[in-house]
Amino acid sequence: VQLQASGGGLVQAGGSLRLSCAASRRTFSSDNMGWFRQAPGKEREFVAAITWGGGTTAYADSVKGRFTISRDNAKNTVYLQMNSLKPEDTAVYYCAAMAIGKPWYNYHKRSDAYDHWGQGTLVTVSS
Repeated sequence: VQLQASGGGLVQAGGSLRLSCAASRRTFSSDNMGWFRQAPGKEREFVAAITWGGGTTAYADSVKGRFTISRDNAKNTVYLQMNSLKPEDTAVYYCAAMAIGKPWYNYHKRSDAYDHWGQGTLVTVSS
């Protein structure tokens, strides 16, 4: 599967961006999906995840209440709406598809549970 992330850019603190991730796989509607980010000099960290049907979502504490993950299976696309952005949100954001067969519970926040990754899109938040 190929994942193409887009929507990154430069925004002032307090602003908003919406990231998109288009998937090529025919079985996208069966994939649990996630967003991760990696800031300069830091390890990749979990941001948000959504189950295949969109009924369950999860967020890192640092973005809870500000970011919203959603998906449109008809368009093979997952989104990350980011509001009230802070300078510490600056990072390269990656979308990823969870490996088939990996259980949601206990795995959706682990980067090693995802076996397909997009190329990343840079989000820069200025103060």
